[in-house]
Amino acid sequence: MNTNPMPPRPASFAVIAAMMLIAVAPAQAAGGYQIYVSNEHAGTVTVIDGASLKAVATIPVGKRPRGIHASPDGRTVYVALSGTPIEGPPELDASGNPVFKRDQDDDDDVAADKTADGIGLIDVTTRKFLRKISVGSDPEEFDVSPDGRHLYVSNEDVKTASSVDVAKGKVDHIAPLTQEPEGVAVTPDGKGLVVTCETSGDVFFIDLATFKVTGQARVGQRPRSVAFLQNGKLAVVPSESAGNLYVIDVAHTSVIKTIALPKGARPMRLRVSGDGGRIYASTGRGGTVAVLDTTNFALLDNVAVGKRPWGIALSPDGRYLFAANGPSNDVSVVDLATDKEISRIKVGDGPWGLTVFKTAE
Repeated sequence: MNTNPMPPRPASFAVIAAMMLIAVAPAQAAGGYQIYVSNEHAGTVTVIDGASLKAVATIPVGKRPRGIHASPDGRTVYVALSGTPIEGPPELDASGNPVFKRDQDDDDDVAADKTADGIGLIDVTTRKFLRKISVGSDPEEFDVSPDGRHLYVSNEDVKTASSVDVAKGKVDHIAPLTQEPEGVAVTPDGKGLVVTCETSGDVFFIDLATFKVTGQARVGQRPRSVAFLQNGKLAVVPSESAGNLYVIDVAHTSVIKTIALPKGARPMRLRVSGDGGRIYASTGRGGTVAVLDTTNFALLDNVAVGKRPWGIALSPDGRYLFAANGPSNDVSVVDLATDKEISRIKVGDGPWGLTVFKTAE
């Protein structure tokens, strides 16, 4: 007689099924992503869950958060903070271009709180603001080195770019540039840096080994950002004032092509698809995201999103594009399979930039 009968088969299957669900759940969570949005007017960062596409947290960070990037390991989010007061958008001329008065772009006479300047660090696990490190005056945009050890920062009001040692929390190199440095991007090989300057339309190329300027190009006024194509052989820079994109041969630091965007476009931020086949440009007052083919730079689509989209970012799986709509305090979600806006997510006051990254395992 068998004194140790086997348990009923259905119960055994139920136990196995439960164990399989437990095993699968962490793997699913590890494959998720988060979207962090800097809210310039609110002084906060909104956290959006990539699975539900819903805002799940709001983190106070300090004055005027703008540029925002995640560390390479996805454990820390950096956000640029500035005590220089916010100014309204410039007056436009009959052609829709900004009109500037003499010395309007000089911040020397603006009552700025320099104690507020720095790069804030947010712990992704706890969603808590950790501390602020000094990176020079009035940081607006920056980029992170591939190894995560350095931040490269545009210091708008003092006409410089700074290299910052993250561990030490100190500036270790400074490069003099021209009026209002803004866009900052590390080249794909990690050896160079490209910085745009708003007022002059200058684009500077910096060798990261020496932190010296090695080249310079000129585009239309108010170039806001930089994107790379062909593994860094080409840099693409938008001009808000001219409504154009400029393609620069990086080796020769020369403009080789100018692409006119649709009438009314004031391009701000650029992103390139994972396969390198498309480039996306937020058009600011144009209220759209322009989609271009990177082979011939033909306009493929012009996707209507919210009012005055500024920062844009792509989901890690390439399914969605997110656009920060400053005046309406929300983020548009664009389905890239159809190039249609499918929803908007409410965030803080004055969303400016976004960083999207996979959840750390």
